[in-house]
Amino acid sequence: MRWLIAATVMMMALVAKAAPSPEGVWFTIDDETGEVRSRVELTVVGGELRGHILEILKSDRPREEWFCDQCRGSKRNAPLEGLQIIEGLTWDDRKQEWNGGTILDPANGREYKALLSVADDDQTLEVRGFVGFALIGRTQNWQRAE
Repeated sequence: MRWLIAATVMMMALVAKAAPSPEGVWFTIDDETGEVRSRVELTVVGGELRGHILEILKSDRPREEWFCDQCRGSKRNAPLEGLQIIEGLTWDDRKQEWNGGTILDPANGREYKALLSVADDDQTLEVRGFVGFALIGRTQNWQRAE
């Protein structure tokens, strides 16, 4: 019997896989046009997932206007490149997602609760922003840049 339990535990360990890491550089994709808009770098610091804009690749505004003029607090009028837009997310092993933090939409300066999960192919990041309940929100799919 002990042999059977040990074999079962070993098989489960082999079958179990680690969740793909969101760390790295991602392309944000425009919802309407499907065009790449920016590159965002995600890092985990002290168990917290954070993300900042590395580079704006496509914008409706001229470069000299690339500031978060709609943001509040310390982010108001901050340059978009370098701006931290994701913060406070922690890994939820039960739900297999990053949650509990926020994402900033620099276009309107609003912060939303956020959920992030990496697809099994490790190349797509599902980013969901919402107010109140996750059912009422918007999802974007970002593509890994590396």
